[in-house]
Amino acid sequence: MTTLATTLKHLEALVSFDTRNPPRAITTGGIFDYIRAQLPDFRVEVTDHGAGAVSLFAVRGQPKRVFNVHLDTVPSSPAWTADPLRLRVTEDRAIGLGACDIKGAAAALIAAVQAQPGDAALLFSSDEEANDPRCIAAFLTRDHGFGEAIIAEPTCGEAVLAHRGISAVRMAFKGQAGHASAENAMSLSALHQAMRWGASALDYVEAQKHLRFGGLTGLRFNVGKVEGGIKANIIAPSAEVRFGFRPLPSQDFAELHATFRGFADADALAEYEETFRGPSLPSGDVARAEERRLAARDLADELGLPVGNAVDFWTEASLFSQAGLTALVYGPGDIAQAHTADEWVSLEQLRHYADTVQQIFAK
Repeated sequence: MTTLATTLKHLEALVSFDTRNPPRAITTGGIFDYIRAQLPDFRVEVTDHGAGAVSLFAVRGQPKRVFNVHLDTVPSSPAWTADPLRLRVTEDRAIGLGACDIKGAAAALIAAVQAQPGDAALLFSSDEEANDPRCIAAFLTRDHGFGEAIIAEPTCGEAVLAHRGISAVRMAFKGQAGHASAENAMSLSALHQAMRWGASALDYVEAQKHLRFGGLTGLRFNVGKVEGGIKANIIAPSAEVRFGFRPLPSQDFAELHATFRGFADADALAEYEETFRGPSLPSGDVARAEERRLAARDLADELGLPVGNAVDFWTEASLFSQAGLTALVYGPGDIAQAHTADEWVSLEQLRHYADTVQQIFAK
């Protein structure tokens, strides 16, 4: 059986396990029992970190690097044309929930270590889609002994050395309820304050287009949700804004938060809370980030991986980089197919990834 055929066999099994996140109903059984059974010559630890966050750490021999891949998926949409938990294989693609992001890589890693009996370390996790990285955080606090990490995400079979960070924020504005005909309605409305803040924030982001790092330009920003008020003839007594930004590796999170917070009227701002933060890849100040990027470039060259462009999406590779490991992102599939209905990964990319990681394990 070819490596691709074995990979597809494993992918069929992995896709059949429901690991949608949310609802985060993921336990230590199911998909983890399947993976454990495929690695009889590995030392395997399965850990439940709570809230559907489960990790499986498998080690054989004395490897110097760890491969990480997440097993959770986003929920499936009603637009799927067939059962999302049943793998379909056509002439050139494998279709199924998570096939691209990123169970295809998980299946290929299992196939590769079964075919190649060398040293290997695999870390499977189930909380990446939750913005609550308990699995990786717990792993990085242990005495793991690794200096290098390769994180599987859809990168079209190229090594990605840099990507943006990410921050999500909840802001609460306060106002004073009253009749909308009041002369001071413009200043008393919490919704008006939120809208003024939004206009200032958007103008600021537009002015950052000139910034650059490793092929990335500008600051990514999105107001995702605005809520507040009662009806058109009542001054809004409260409002809430949810927004996020994705900085370049060279941008400082604290400075950006201070800037965005400063756009709000201090008397109208009730709360400003960061709800999630993911560092950039590579992490650190400008000098340290460039040093880590070059180290990742050397690792890609050593492993014979083609180097691709920096990307705008966030990955958990940044957590490994922040912890001091040389980290890069490498996997089959195109991010454009991730999180879509009838999600798919090309068979050629799946085959190439499986063959490449098998060669890496043989070194």
